[in-house]
Amino acid sequence: MYLAMNRFTVLPENAAAFEELWLNRESHLKETEGFVSFHMLKGSEEEGTILYASHTIWESEAHFRAWTTSDAFRAAHARAGQTRKLHEGAPRFEGFQTIQQIEAV
Repeated sequence: MYLAMNRFTVLPENAAAFEELWLNRESHLKETEGFVSFHMLKGSEEEGTILYASHTIWESEAHFRAWTTSDAFRAAHARAGQTRKLHEGAPRFEGFQTIQQIEAV
């Protein structure tokens, strides 16, 4: 498994619009080979900002890399340049390989 995460720092006054953008977007993930799941996470407010993280799980890093060069990826991110005002700075990407997995019985 491979976990791909982007972190976004959002001012509280932009939080509702940021959440609406994510909740109403066309992700194109479900039809992508190797896609397992997606979560948009919201942290608590600290020092005047809210941390959000998009959290996507893939069967492998190769599947994730293929997604990032696909037409579906370009379509899903076509409006990304229009949202910069909703979060501070650039999103911070982090990628992780699974070294252990424990699941509920």
